[in-house]
Amino acid sequence: MAMVKLLTHAVELRHLRYFVAAAEHGSFRKAGSAIGVQQSALSRRIRDLEHHLGAALFHRHSAGVSLTFAGQRFLRRARQILRSVGDGMLDVAAIGRSEHGLIRIGIYSSIASGFLPELLRRYGNQYPKVQIDLIDDNPAEHVTSIRQLKLDAAFVTGEREWPDCERVSLWSERVFVVLPEDHRLVERDEVGWDQLAKENFIVNEAPPGQEIHDYLVQRLAALGHHPEIRVQHVGRENLLPLVALNRGLTAVSEAMTAAQFPGISYRPITGEVLPFSALWSSKNDNPALLQFLELARSMGRSNDTDAVTAAFSTIEVSAEPLKMPDQLQ
Repeated sequence: MAMVKLLTHAVELRHLRYFVAAAEHGSFRKAGSAIGVQQSALSRRIRDLEHHLGAALFHRHSAGVSLTFAGQRFLRRARQILRSVGDGMLDVAAIGRSEHGLIRIGIYSSIASGFLPELLRRYGNQYPKVQIDLIDDNPAEHVTSIRQLKLDAAFVTGEREWPDCERVSLWSERVFVVLPEDHRLVERDEVGWDQLAKENFIVNEAPPGQEIHDYLVQRLAALGHHPEIRVQHVGRENLLPLVALNRGLTAVSEAMTAAQFPGISYRPITGEVLPFSALWSSKNDNPALLQFLELARSMGRSNDTDAVTAAFSTIEVSAEPLKMPDQLQ
């Protein structure tokens, strides 16, 4: 074992490269010319290699060189080592350029339409070999995973600062009430909280059901009403059909309005605008994350954001949005 360690430290990659070149060209002079090394330097390094290995690798003669039996056996191993190192360097370089890799993204809002799916589409087009894993959970769980470096980034609602997390605001969405298509408020272009004060609401048990519940209570309590809100033990995909069955109204962010279900209508709630932010850890050195955040910031700064939201309704909202809770679907 001690001898193996000694040889490993003594032999350098250039020794192997010079040896393989000489074996392939059958001449120290031709090998040196091919790889840009003086013949004398190449010959000296191969002698060093033979000294460290304790075996002659070449027969030297006037016409050039030829491999000894030991040299023939060593050539295959030397090529394997050089190929393995080369492949490893290419892999690492590709990861550094974000051409390969994995990025884990926590989501809390819908990816049916809007900024987030457009960001994912653009990133996937630019870095098609980077695997994107999406994890749907509540913000508190996302933050815990970010701190533990189990999650690269998360998109959450609100502008709250989370300890041990970096944050950047990226986009905003309006808040919509979901109505049965025969509801009296469907005739209106937008709906005020005073018109919703006496309505019954439903939320689902899973996130963001509790946040929607708290949001509705906060808004309607300001008008002196305590709404009746029933918890439904269904997923998001089944909550909206329950609205169509007149089980109650609910609220969603703008991106969710791209999801069409029979028997329901969406109407914006006057003045309600919901900001969205990205969270990540400054300790995370994943190159794919850095490129992802750069693209997200660029989209957030540019006027392209207007194009991203073109699929949404163009109903005008208040110029001074109300303060929003930190989480909402």
